Amino acid sequence: MSPIEQTGIFKTSDGAAIHYSLHGAPPSAPRLALIHSLALDESIWEGVAGELANQFEILTYDCRGHGKSDRRPETFTTDLFARDLAELLDHLGWTTTAVAGCSMGGCVAQTFAGLYPSRATALGLIDTTAWYGEDAPRTWRERAAMARSKGLKSMVEFQTTRWFGDEFRDSNPDMVGKMSRIFLANNLECYAATCVMLGDADLRAYLPTFRMPVAVLVGEEDYATPIAMARQLHDAIPGSSFQTLLGARHLTPVECPDEIASSLRNLLGGVDPRKARVKT
Repeated sequence: MSPIEQTGIFKTSDGAAIHYSLHGAPPSAPRLALIHSLALDESIWEGVAGELANQFEILTYDCRGHGKSDRRPETFTTDLFARDLAELLDHLGWTTTAVAGCSMGGCVAQTFAGLYPSRATALGLIDTTAWYGEDAPRTWRERAAMARSKGLKSMVEFQTTRWFGDEFRDSNPDMVGKMSRIFLANNLECYAATCVMLGDADLRAYLPTFRMPVAVLVGEEDYATPIAMARQLHDAIPGSSFQTLLGARHLTPVECPDEIASSLRNLLGGVDPRKARVKT
């Protein structure tokens, strides 16, 4: 686990409280913002941040509706979540940064790079997609309805099986239990609103416009955002790299943090994102 130098609460322009953490790094280290997946929080990045300690200045935070951030029920969009990140970066004085996101976080990262192209110096798109398909609005609303009718507890086994491979679950019961507790602590209406957001998201128009370095990573056994979806991202983003993480499923920052950290290290290539130029 990397040292956390600072935690804070930032208020967005519409008054939402966003909890964030800054992880320690030497002066002038490259900057990297990490965005978590649906129904979890910034803690999914603890292993990755630990692997990158003393090499990068790392920002992790809880998206609105999640973790220690504001949990007021409202209509969520990836545009809104991207604006939250932009305003948080303004608050911190970060003009530019590399951005990586897992699953939902990858959708937010794509939106951020699409709306604020001069601010994203590199993108790590992990276990994610730009579009869940024609049936997505219906299927994601069905998931929200299931959560409302049966409760989040009824979904824990479904979630952990999607998140982690069988061997990881057997070998790491404490970590699986930790992620399950975070999932169960969610506000039900915020969870439902985020499901609707993901079902409605279609970020495909942004992909051909990306001119920053982009790495697409996916777990070999990920059936939430499977390899075919990751391939579509890779094919649509000019010059992007592609990597399959053997034996891993959907929550690879937790399941194989060393491999994710290595890929992000390679993506940034030792260049300080604060000084990098972004092609437009």
